[in-house]
Amino acid sequence: MGIPVIRRLYQPGHALAITNRAAGCCIGAGARLGFLGAGFDLRKLPVTSALYKEPENWRQIKGDPAIRSSLFRQVRIESPIDQNIQSALSILEELLTERGIFQCQIHFSSSQVTIWTTDDPLRYRILDQEVLRDPDICLVYPSRPYPVDAVIPHTEITRILDGMRALRMIDTNIYLRMASINIFNGMVSLTFSCDGSHYMRYDEFLTKGIPFWSGIAA
Repeated sequence: MGIPVIRRLYQPGHALAITNRAAGCCIGAGARLGFLGAGFDLRKLPVTSALYKEPENWRQIKGDPAIRSSLFRQVRIESPIDQNIQSALSILEELLTERGIFQCQIHFSSSQVTIWTTDDPLRYRILDQEVLRDPDICLVYPSRPYPVDAVIPHTEITRILDGMRALRMIDTNIYLRMASINIFNGMVSLTFSCDGSHYMRYDEFLTKGIPFWSGIAA
């Protein structure tokens, strides 16, 4: 006797889902009556695990080998933000501490800064070199109290920016090309001219002086 089909699990023309399948044998009166199968779409199951948390340990990621191989054949060219770096970082300091900016990426070589605000965190905004010369840009963003749940203390923002400025000017061959700050997860990132990137807690960054980075950036 043939085994009856209880139900077709997948209909023709429908994409197959990622599933976990199970099958069992039905026994009755000592005889095999048939088989029962079931399929579950794992994408629709409730997530019971905790949200992934980014590790806080210092990580170094090597970049493009082609860039690394030509490191000492390139020389840093002064960018517009380099010529105005004190004013630009002062503007950024106010945005981070008083204007609701919680994350920024500073592109020193291309003279632009990308920012994210607590009022509109899903959309980024770009500040170019002209904007970074005008302190009145701060007035575009409403005044906001410094978040109480920020990991980076309000008082350390200036020190972090000063450290990044020093790394930008550290050398003509090995220098900071891009950096980022996120006050909520307490992390900073550094990408050097060798295309190597470093991710670490803000306090670890502050404890490492210029001599340390002179030896490790490449």
